[in-house]
Amino acid sequence: MPLDQPQEEAEMSFLDHLEELRWHIVRSLTAIAVGMVVAFIFSSWIFHNIIFAPARTDFPTFHALCALGEAIGNPALCVQEIPFKVQSRYMTGQFTMQIMASFVIGFIIAFPYVVWELWRFIKPGLHSHERNNSRGAVSAISLLFFMGSAFGYFVLCPLMTWFFASYSISDMIVNEFDITSYVSTFVALVFGSGLLFQLPVVVYFLTRIGLLTPQFMRTYRKHAIIVILIIGAIVTPPDPLSQVLISLPLVILYEISIFISAYVVRQNRKREEEELKAERL
Repeated sequence: MPLDQPQEEAEMSFLDHLEELRWHIVRSLTAIAVGMVVAFIFSSWIFHNIIFAPARTDFPTFHALCALGEAIGNPALCVQEIPFKVQSRYMTGQFTMQIMASFVIGFIIAFPYVVWELWRFIKPGLHSHERNNSRGAVSAISLLFFMGSAFGYFVLCPLMTWFFASYSISDMIVNEFDITSYVSTFVALVFGSGLLFQLPVVVYFLTRIGLLTPQFMRTYRKHAIIVILIIGAIVTPPDPLSQVLISLPLVILYEISIFISAYVVRQNRKREEEELKAERL
């Protein structure tokens, strides 16, 4: 425990820390459970207006594509019909997917609070200057998570649904998707995108503790792109379209993270110089 922490915090034992962590976890799970119950109660509305919305032509993404097509004189961008049909082939299929969707939505709703609880547990173990440099961490993590989730929902989900619902190798084959497959893919795209958008935050903290430098990120940029493609293949459905769509913003975030890492390095050097001057005085 840092020396500049209050005496009562410095004297906390290992078991005390475990007890403190347990209550942070309990409060976080309670918040998720509350969001899950609310989502379960309104599941009919949520499935119709949120989960199945990207499979309809009146979705905002398709309106935007149509407007873009009219602006550039390419009417092919206007999606007139999506041959999308869903069925449940398992006895527990609909109920299981209702539980899964409710849990994910509950987690998304409670995400800022969960991050805040995690921050409350970590904060006492930081030095005063580390606390100051980490101000806004909860807001940044939550913002990036919601940005990633929005990207997955408004970009990945509708484009992927339209592509695979319209894709056909023979007129004898009818595309009818199982509810389990669709909801699992929906969750993977939205939730996975939210987590992957945490890259700048991860880079920030790794640079703060000295495990990462902007020079390292620039040197291994090509390797990082390959890793990003692999991660995109893991968290998204096994198809090239979704992998490319999720990889593009991650590459952009990687480039932004290089500037973040460089900024943190400059701040670290500045603080070290100030500490050396203070020691000399």
